[in-house]
Amino acid sequence: MDERNVLEIRDLHVIYETDQDTVYAVNGVNLTVKKGKTLGLVGETGAGKTTTALSIMRLLPKKIGHIKSGEIQLDGRNVMELTEGDMRLIRGDTVSMIFQDPMTSLNPVITVGKQIRESLELHKHGRSEKEIDARVDEMLEMVGIPASRKNDYPHQFSGGMKQRVVIALALACEPKLILADEPTTALDVTIQAQVLQMMNELKVKLNTAMILITHDLGVVAQTCDDVAIMYAGEIIESGTAEDIYEAERHHPYTIGLFGSIPDMDSKAKRLNPIPGLMPDPTNLPAGCPFAPRCPRCMDICREKKPETTRFGTHEIKCHLFAGEEKGSAPE
Repeated sequence: MDERNVLEIRDLHVIYETDQDTVYAVNGVNLTVKKGKTLGLVGETGAGKTTTALSIMRLLPKKIGHIKSGEIQLDGRNVMELTEGDMRLIRGDTVSMIFQDPMTSLNPVITVGKQIRESLELHKHGRSEKEIDARVDEMLEMVGIPASRKNDYPHQFSGGMKQRVVIALALACEPKLILADEPTTALDVTIQAQVLQMMNELKVKLNTAMILITHDLGVVAQTCDDVAIMYAGEIIESGTAEDIYEAERHHPYTIGLFGSIPDMDSKAKRLNPIPGLMPDPTNLPAGCPFAPRCPRCMDICREKKPETTRFGTHEIKCHLFAGEEKGSAPE
């Protein structure tokens, strides 16, 4: 594993198995996150973004969620080979997760200060009780909440303030990697901007790597160094933010995502969504998963899965670019 990489995922396959069906949630994902960098993981609901994050934390639903194959290297350790006891020591310390809904991810009957304190007590790092108390106060102040409110309960905070508490909880032990699962979805636009700015500042201050899971390409442009576009459990395009926003070649799905963003300068009366729906994850197409919705679909797309074509740091999984060499002239 490259020392500059906090996380390396290789050929990850995850399924959810029930008595009725098998859901193929993640299908051969490869991801790398460098120290101090933010990777934006973008895609529609059901693309497998949260499942990928839960796999890193080894928090898939018991008896239903299974990592079938692949490798997850987290800070030089293979997550797949660790015991549950080892994972408890890693969660919160090496990797933390900011869950999607702050309303349900905080314990309603325990004060916010005590919830942050619990994480610090599990990963003491030689801190005394007095130092732990001081750290709780410091974390609350760092996310813009007065330390005097540490004895308040979650219901006494607004949605934006709850999200700040969740962020304080995730950052308390200064993890090397943060998994932020749509951290601003439940917030209004003004608070969303404040929370994103705060997360950026804290990331720089603590030199933490981050995976930001989101639907919002505007948020990605604002906060991410690298971007991976996910569809039906696969990474179909990835690269630096510059590759995704400014390169001339793109996967048709990425073009569709950008095309569905409302344009303030356009006089169009209707939005321009991608037609159709994501394929049924219990019965994925034989070829490219995007083929049934793709405006540039060819016969080979329905029959054969595309290989990944690389243009320097930019990777696209599409038959349109098959055989093109790195550095070749764009179409």
